[in-house]
Amino acid sequence: MLFSIQNFRLSEAQFLESSNQSPRSLGINPDLLIIHNISLPPGEYGGGYIAKLFSNTLNPLDHPYFEEAHLLKVSSHLLIERDGSVTQFVPFNQKAWHAGESAYCGRDNCNDFSIGIELEGTDFEPFTDIQYVALVEATKLLLANYPSLNHDRIVGHSDVAPGRKTDPGPFFDWARYKSAVTEK
Repeated sequence: MLFSIQNFRLSEAQFLESSNQSPRSLGINPDLLIIHNISLPPGEYGGGYIAKLFSNTLNPLDHPYFEEAHLLKVSSHLLIERDGSVTQFVPFNQKAWHAGESAYCGRDNCNDFSIGIELEGTDFEPFTDIQYVALVEATKLLLANYPSLNHDRIVGHSDVAPGRKTDPGPFFDWARYKSAVTEK
């Protein structure tokens, strides 16, 4: 894959800019990386529904679950699909709307100071090998380009919204991921 970051965008990712973003406060650089999982409808993959959700074009008639989901105003910086393809929705210098009501180390509103990466998946099955490859490459680049990020500031959505969120879930292999991120 061999990504690079240029103009706050991952070079090899498809870029579909979401309107669900806002400026970061002046002087705030991301210092937290939050890993999520998502599937739409829940437990189903493909269909482009995640991109439609993040671009506010999800049709409520396409699936009963979308009747309420289409009203959400959410986004993420990156989405890594089951086949390893990567889409960027929000430039890294902007605030994506991915963490919702959240707190980490005494700081509220994690969207203000984080980068969000969504993995297409659920809490109920393993992620694919190629997803880990793409996630590790993206993480290494983010760590290299954002000195305020470090290995200790990579968490799951469940860590910043405990009791409300469970992702990336029990099938996300933190040991595998963290080990690969620290490899040279």
